[in-house]
Amino acid sequence: MSDENVRRVVTVPWTGAAEPAARRMVQLDRSEALRLLGSVPLGRIVFTLHALPAIRPVNHLLDGEDVVIRTHEGAALVGQSQQAGDPGVVVAYEADCIDPDTRLGWSVVVTGYAQPVTDPDELARYRARLHPWVDKAMDCTVRIRPDMVTGVRLVP
Repeated sequence: MSDENVRRVVTVPWTGAAEPAARRMVQLDRSEALRLLGSVPLGRIVFTLHALPAIRPVNHLLDGEDVVIRTHEGAALVGQSQQAGDPGVVVAYEADCIDPDTRLGWSVVVTGYAQPVTDPDELARYRARLHPWVDKAMDCTVRIRPDMVTGVRLVP
C-alpha cells in the first residue's frame, strides 16, 4: 500500500488561552439561586422513565419560587399517573450559565414535585408568557414546586 493511500491521524495541541487557574465553588443561598435560575430561559428536567433517569432540555419561567414548563400531551413526565392527594412526580430541574473560556459562572438545581397546572386562568397566563422553542404543540403546563434549591457559583 502506498503512502498516499494511508490516512494519517495528527494530534493537534490545544492552542487556546492558557489553562485557567483552578476555580472555587461557592454555595448559593436559596434566594440567590432562584434569582439566577429566573435569569435564564433554558434548563434540563430530570425525571424517572421506566425506572431509569431521563433528562430533557426545556425552556422555563419562574413564578415566585415555582418553575413552570410546557410540554406535549404524550410526554413521559405528564403521562405518569397521579391520584387525588398525590403531591406529584418527583423531579429535579437544573440550569446553569458557565463561560467555557473562563470557566466562571453558576449552576442551580431545584428538586421537588411536578404537577400539571389545571386552573384555566393560570394556564392562560403561562401560555401567554412561556413560548416553547420547538415546533410542536405544547398543550400541557407543569409546575415544579421546589422542596430543595441548591446552587454553586464558580469563582476564581
